[in-house]
Amino acid sequence: MTGAQRHDSSAGVFREFHLSAGGALHKISGRWIPLLHTVFASAAFLGALVVGWKLHYYKIVKNEYYGYPDEWFPSVSATIGDRYPGRSVFQILIALTAPPRLLLHIFWYVLTARAAPKRAQALFWVGFLRTWTCGGWVYVTSGDDHDVHDIMMISYMLLTLPYMLLLIQTSDKSIFVHSAKTLAQNKARRKLVCSLFFGAIPPMIYFFINHKVHKIAGAYTTYAFFEWALIIFDIMFDSLAMVEFKGLDLSILPAKPDERRD
Repeated sequence: MTGAQRHDSSAGVFREFHLSAGGALHKISGRWIPLLHTVFASAAFLGALVVGWKLHYYKIVKNEYYGYPDEWFPSVSATIGDRYPGRSVFQILIALTAPPRLLLHIFWYVLTARAAPKRAQALFWVGFLRTWTCGGWVYVTSGDDHDVHDIMMISYMLLTLPYMLLLIQTSDKSIFVHSAKTLAQNKARRKLVCSLFFGAIPPMIYFFINHKVHKIAGAYTTYAFFEWALIIFDIMFDSLAMVEFKGLDLSILPAKPDERRD
């Protein structure tokens, strides 16, 4: 069985204990959950960008109106979904983010349910739906079905607003981190990253309109930079959970004698 317990000062990812009454077989520090999510998500996007840049540069920077040199940096969609093997590199690595991402939602509920039960429940379900829509635009590429890809992407961005706002409101309600100053500082960081995320959306839309409607050369490259900025801010926002999650452990415990089956 698994359980969340207070963090101790032992070093390392895994910490082994002698089997004893009530003792844990293994513990994993809670801070590794957002850390692994950050590493896998960053590696997925960066890996796809490097592979695409090396193997299909001129193809992934080309759009329906212009190509290189007018357009010289690829969009996120072109990078992760248009070409093999970049698409496969991305999808394999992004799949590895699923376990820590789901554990993020569970741990946030554990941390905040006692102090703010309704907000904790809302945060969990919004986060779960947001994760589902993420799978939609990740595994249904623009080349597979452009409409489904765009609908899932837009849904993901719309759910990001309540997700970030709920997390900002509840993140300082953690019962395991005792420093109010630490929680307040991390809350301020979340507000900054949230502002950067939503602040990048209006210019991104502006340059997309310049590309799609006015057909301005180079507009899609500028749009792509803002699109990549959203990815960076999104990953950065969840990485901040390392501060609160260091107060939790994910433990593997032996079953109690009366719960064991022959």
